[in-house]
Amino acid sequence: MSTLYKTSARWVLLLGLASALPGCVAAGAAAAGVGSGVYFTSRGAESILDGPPDQVERRARAVLEKEGVRITGEQTEKSGDKRELKGTKNDLDITVTMERQDSKSTKTEISARKNLVTWDKDYAQQLLSKIVQQK
Repeated sequence: MSTLYKTSARWVLLLGLASALPGCVAAGAAAAGVGSGVYFTSRGAESILDGPPDQVERRARAVLEKEGVRITGEQTEKSGDKRELKGTKNDLDITVTMERQDSKSTKTEISARKNLVTWDKDYAQQLLSKIVQQK
């Protein structure tokens, strides 16, 4: 058998086993890793979070407070469907943008800017991961 065939067969087997998992187990496995659904953007990190924007905002505020980020501004648009928090920590300007995707989820993006051209994507991802874990 060729190496390519063996590799392809393993992937087919792996995907078949994964699809046989019960829905809650598969969802739990997907949520277990930080990289599962938290994506880097050009300026930070984003993810689709469970919950409407007001709940995600409460979670974000709790994480920012715990991290020592001083909130310096907030904005609400579209009857609360779009929200933004701005804050500072040391030399970073933090922005958390939340926008309703549907009745049960909110697209959330975080940026952590050091200066006009430098962004701390790792810290943005850390903050977003903590918001994902916050209940």
